[in-house]
Amino acid sequence: MRWKERQHKFSLTDKDKAPLTGLIFDIQRFAVHDGGGIRTLVFLKGCPLKCKWCQNPESMSSKPEIMRIPHHCISCVKCATLCPEQAISITENFKVDIDRDRCTYCGECVEKCYAGSMTIVGRYMTVDEVMEEVERDRPFYNTSNGGVTFSGGEPTLQSDFLIKALQEAKKRSLHTAIESCCLCPQETFAEVMKYTDLVLTDIKHIDSAKHKELTGAPNEQILSNIKMAAEMGKKLRIRIPLIPGCNDSAENIEAVAKFVGALGDAVEGLDILPYHRLGEPKWEQLDREYVLHGVMPPDRDHVYALRDLVLPHCPNVSVGG
Repeated sequence: MRWKERQHKFSLTDKDKAPLTGLIFDIQRFAVHDGGGIRTLVFLKGCPLKCKWCQNPESMSSKPEIMRIPHHCISCVKCATLCPEQAISITENFKVDIDRDRCTYCGECVEKCYAGSMTIVGRYMTVDEVMEEVERDRPFYNTSNGGVTFSGGEPTLQSDFLIKALQEAKKRSLHTAIESCCLCPQETFAEVMKYTDLVLTDIKHIDSAKHKELTGAPNEQILSNIKMAAEMGKKLRIRIPLIPGCNDSAENIEAVAKFVGALGDAVEGLDILPYHRLGEPKWEQLDREYVLHGVMPPDRDHVYALRDLVLPHCPNVSVGG
C-alpha cells in the first residue's frame, strides 16, 4: 500500500474511516534493554517534552514528517518538480529546502527519490496491526520472560490507542511495559497503569525550574505520577540521562537518588545513562538545530563518582542500562 493511500485509510482525525489507530514511527524486534527478556518495542510518535539532547527527535512531533539524509542526495531536483504543494525548493547550491508547514506528507518525493535520500517518519496502524507484529516473536517472549514495550516519543500522548493496545496485550498474556516521561494527566496515567507491568522512566532533573529549562516543561506532574505508580505496586526502572553541563552535578544526582530511594521496593533498579551523540545527525535530517553540538560524553571517572553517590540510596545501580 502506498504511503498516501495508507494515510487516507487510517486517519486519526476521521474515526469513520478505520478502527482506532495510532501513529507509529518504528517497531523494533529482539530488544533486550527495555524490560525483562526479549521484547518488541513499539514507538509511538509525539512527545510533550522537547529535551535538548533527545536521541530520537523524529519522535517529537505528533504528525508524520519528512526526514532527508543530505549526503544521500544526488541533486536531481526531482522532488521539487513533483511536489504538488510546492513545499520543496532548490537553492542556488542545489540544497533541498522543505517548507514543512506546506508539506502534506503525500509521499510523492519519497517514492520518486532515486537516491533514497527522503523518507516519511510515522505511519498509522490499528491495534490489530501492531499486535500482529508483536505476536511474530511470541516463542522468544515465552522462553525469555519477555514481552512488549510501548515507547516513544511519549506513548501516553496517544492514550486511547495505548490503553487499547495494552488491554489487547494483556488478553494475550503478554508482559507489558511502557517507556514514559510520565507527563500526562493523573487520571490518564492511572488508567494506563491498570494494564502495565513495568514502567521505565527518566528523571531528567529534580529541580522543576531547571527541568523546564532543559525540556520545556516542569516536573511536578512527572514526579507525582511516578509516586502514584509505586503506590499502585507497579515495578519501576528509573533512568538518569547524564548530560554534561545540564544535570550532572553531584547535588542533582544525589537528590534524584534520594527521591528514588524513597519509592521503596517498587524500584527494581536505577540506570545512569551517559550522554552520547548518536542522535545528533537526525536533527539535521529534520532541519532542526541541535543546541548541544560539540558537547562531549562525560568522563568515565565523573560518571562512576556520581554512581557512588547513588549507591547508598539505590543499591541496584547500573551504568549504561
